Amino acid sequence: MPSRPLRVLHALAIVILPLLPLTLAWSGTSPPPPARSTDGPVAPHAEAAPEAGLPETPSAPPTIDVVFVLDTTGSMSGLIEGAKQKIWSIANHIATAHPSPLLRIGLVAYRDRGDAYITRHTPLTDDLDAVYTDLMTYQATGGGDTPESVNQALHEAVTAFDWTGTPDSVRLIYLVGDAPPHMDYEDDVPYHESCRLAQSRGVIINTIQCGSIPGTKDIWMEIAQAGAGAFAAVPQDGGMQAIPTPHDAELATLDGELASLLIDYGDLPVLEAQQAKRSQGLAIRERAAPEAVADRACYNVTTAGEGNLYGMKELVSDVTTGRVRLEDVPQAHLPEHLRGRPIVEVRGVIEANNARRTEIRERVTVLAAQRAAFQAAAIRRSPADSFDRQVLESLRTQVAAIGLRLSDPGAPAPVAPSSEGP
Repeated sequence: MPSRPLRVLHALAIVILPLLPLTLAWSGTSPPPPARSTDGPVAPHAEAAPEAGLPETPSAPPTIDVVFVLDTTGSMSGLIEGAKQKIWSIANHIATAHPSPLLRIGLVAYRDRGDAYITRHTPLTDDLDAVYTDLMTYQATGGGDTPESVNQALHEAVTAFDWTGTPDSVRLIYLVGDAPPHMDYEDDVPYHESCRLAQSRGVIINTIQCGSIPGTKDIWMEIAQAGAGAFAAVPQDGGMQAIPTPHDAELATLDGELASLLIDYGDLPVLEAQQAKRSQGLAIRERAAPEAVADRACYNVTTAGEGNLYGMKELVSDVTTGRVRLEDVPQAHLPEHLRGRPIVEVRGVIEANNARRTEIRERVTVLAAQRAAFQAAAIRRSPADSFDRQVLESLRTQVAAIGLRLSDPGAPAPVAPSSEGP
C-alpha cells in the first residue's frame, strides 16, 4: 500500500491536472490557435469532430449559366414567338438535373446597325420572371441586308455578363440566328477573337442555325467548333411544338394560390422590388400561353425555381428553413397586415401558410410527373431538330462535365425536387 504522502500527492494530481488547461488560459499561456493561412482554409491543430449541435454549412449548388444570343430581325419572328413559349419548358427540364442546380439565364437580342437597336441585354439572373418579361417585349423586325451584327452580339455575350467563376459551374452561350455576321465593320471584334476569349474564360459557345441562308452554316459551325460547343440546324421558325396537357389548368390555379401565400418582408426598397416581382408573376399568369403557365408552375416548386418564386426576401420560407429568426425581424419590415400583432399570431400565420404550401407542392409534384409523361410521348413523335430539343440535347452533354445528370428530353423527365417540398 502506498505511503500516506504518496496517497496525498495522487489525490492532488487528480484534482489539479484537469484544471491545467484553464489555468494556462487564465494566465495567457494557452496553446496557440490553429495557424490561419491567408489563401486557404484554417490549418488543423488536431483532428477533431465538428462541435455537436452545430448544423453543417450547406454546400452551394452547382450553377448553370445560359445566355441566349437571339437574332431579332424580321425573318426570326417564328423562332422568337416559339422561344417565348418554350423558355419555361427548357428551364423546367434543366431543373430536373441531379444534383439540383442553380439556373441563371441571360439574353442578348441583336439586330444590325441602323435598326432601332444593335443589342439589348438581360443580365444573368435566377429570376426567370424578369427574363420572360423581357423576352415578351421582343418583336422580330428590322434587318434588310442579309448580314447582321453577330460579331458585336457574340463579343458582348462573352464579356458583358457576370459569369459564375466556380469550378462546379457550366457557362453556356447559345447563338441563334439565320444570317452571317457583317465582316466589314472596321471597329468590330471578329467572332474568332470572341471564341478565343470565351475559351480562356471557360465559356462554351453553341450555335443554332435557323433556316438555310447561304453563308451562315459554315460560320456557325466554325464558331461552335472554336467555342468548344455544338452546332445544330433547325427550321426557320424553330420547329417548336406547343404541347398542351389535361393538367395545365389545375397547375395554373395552384400556382396562383401559391403566389397568394407568399409573405414579403424587408425595408422599403426590398418591399417595392418584391411588389414589382409579384406584378410580373401576375402578368405572366394572365397573358402567357396555358402550357407556358403550367411549365412555370412546375418550375416554381423545384429547388432551381426557388429564386424565381421567392425573390429577395420571403418570410415563410426564411423562417421555416431557419435562415432568419422571426424575433429578429423588425416590425417595420413586416407587411402591414402583420405589424403590431403578437409574435405568436404571426408565427401561426407562417405555419398555416407553410402547411398549405406543402400541400400545393405535393399536388404540383404529382401533376408534373403526369404532365411530363404525357409530353414525353408527344415529343417522341415530334421532329428532333426543334430549337428546344437541340438546346436540351447539347445541355445534357455539357453539364455532365461537372457531374450533373440531365434526362433525355424525349424520355419521361424525373420530377425536379424542392428543398422545402415532399
